[in-house]
Amino acid sequence: MKKLIFSALCILAVICTASAQRYAIVDTRYILEKIPDYTDAQKKLDDISAQWQKEIDTKQQALDKMYKDFDAEQVMLSDVLKKKREDEIFVKEKELRDLQRKRFGFEGDLFKKRQELVKPIQDKVYTAIQKLAVAKMYDFILDKSEGITVIFADPKLDKSEDVLRELGVK
Repeated sequence: MKKLIFSALCILAVICTASAQRYAIVDTRYILEKIPDYTDAQKKLDDISAQWQKEIDTKQQALDKMYKDFDAEQVMLSDVLKKKREDEIFVKEKELRDLQRKRFGFEGDLFKKRQELVKPIQDKVYTAIQKLAVAKMYDFILDKSEGITVIFADPKLDKSEDVLRELGVK
């Protein structure tokens, strides 16, 4: 009887092991940082962003000066001139907000530039991950860099280096 139970448990263990899902964990941020094209694209984005931010800061300083001048001269201005100055300030504020939205807003110039420069590189990485998953017969691969929190990951499951080799990096 003991042999029968032992045999049944062994068979059950083999069946469970055979049907176990295969999975891996990658760190796409680590992979992307190792790709020279990505770091170049990121540098270009940082430069463009700094240039646009400088443009916005200059306009903000001009607007701040308009406010300061208006506050200083407000007492001496007629109602018509006050209204004219307030309208000018309002127009400048609106232009500044529109420029900020155009440059840095959702689907603004920076978003479009990022799509142009970074998305093709990300697509290559995801294609390499898919090839790895098919070749090694993984059921799923988790990305531990963003979005999904991995509390513990066995280092032998991290296949980031394999993806880099697939991309020809390193």
